[in-house]
Amino acid sequence: MMEPAHRDLAGGAWWGLSLPAQLGNIGSEISRAERWKTRKPEISLGAFHRALELFDLTLADPRLRRSRPRLREVARAREVVVDYFAGPNQYGSDGASLLRYFDAFGLLARRRREQGTS
Repeated sequence: MMEPAHRDLAGGAWWGLSLPAQLGNIGSEISRAERWKTRKPEISLGAFHRALELFDLTLADPRLRRSRPRLREVARAREVVVDYFAGPNQYGSDGASLLRYFDAFGLLARRRREQGTS
């Protein structure tokens, strides 16, 4: 088993973040993976693996497990990302659509943080 790339987050800090903040952070890794996909595949692969680790931490979040629709959406997002980066891309995804999806969560998390809400 690989050593977690996000040790502090794997220790429970991740679950202190809101779902939009979690998905926004996952989106940052996906953005890195997409940016380096053709120029430096090894950097892209590392970012992809970190995104999967964050997905898995999110899916293990006890708060998320109480909401089947949210759990299902995060699991499907993980499936689409894996299909795009490591599979046959049967969903026909592209980097731009993935970035739009995850950027929306990052923007929501920032707006909530600026307003002082979670």
